[in-house]
Amino acid sequence: MMKRRQFITYSGISALFFSKLFPSFHFSSLAAQETNSSTLSIKYLGHTCFLFSGGGLRVLVNPFLTIGCTAGYRLPNVEADLVITSSHMWDEGAADGLPGTPRMLHEPGVYKINGLGFQGISIDHDRKGGKQFGNNVAWRWTQAGMHIVHLGGAAAPIDLEQKILLGNPDIACIPVGGGPKAYNAVEGRQAMQVLNPKIMIPTHYRTSAADTENCDIDPLNNFLELEKSTNIKKIHSDQLSLTSKDLPQQDTHIYIFDHESLLVNKRI
Repeated sequence: MMKRRQFITYSGISALFFSKLFPSFHFSSLAAQETNSSTLSIKYLGHTCFLFSGGGLRVLVNPFLTIGCTAGYRLPNVEADLVITSSHMWDEGAADGLPGTPRMLHEPGVYKINGLGFQGISIDHDRKGGKQFGNNVAWRWTQAGMHIVHLGGAAAPIDLEQKILLGNPDIACIPVGGGPKAYNAVEGRQAMQVLNPKIMIPTHYRTSAADTENCDIDPLNNFLELEKSTNIKKIHSDQLSLTSKDLPQQDTHIYIFDHESLLVNKRI
């Protein structure tokens, strides 16, 4: 409990304090110039895969192969300028064969792409100190004036150093479906409380796209049962556009995208 309290105590660390700790890292020289009217488009492609478009850049996160929990989805073969992945596993790092010639990032570190800063932060991909599935890369960047965090397949609790690096995002994509490689509903909720984002997007949960015999993660309802009092918004589409003015000002809002339109055999 002491460590847990320590995480929350540091959840309000300011950008100024961060800049003193890491003076050489600037997330975005362009972000400071972007106004509240800058638009971020978020397209959900299934599982933990999203396309973020805005600020002159298209960022594809965690393209997958259609097998197991993603068996029924269409392949996320979309054009992007940058592809970032959390690991080399089939469900979050299948970047071969994508259209065009996007830049690829898959290792922890600090990068600048088209003037925008990206940071990959290592978090264990299992509950055994990374001994079972190795390293997961969580990504932080600023796009269209909004601070985004995608935790990928994080399975270990967020420690103090990771919390400082991840900051307090406007938008956070957090796994909640469990299995051996990512947060379950309780762990995902704890990560949400540590990061305290304005918008939380649950990821890595079982949907009707799953191969029933080869998918070991839980449905979203397990997480939603823990969040009955939280603001939950169902997006009746696989895409959403936001400006910074649209961000909630109080409490975390949970946004759930529609996945039915992503299925190969779409339900009528």
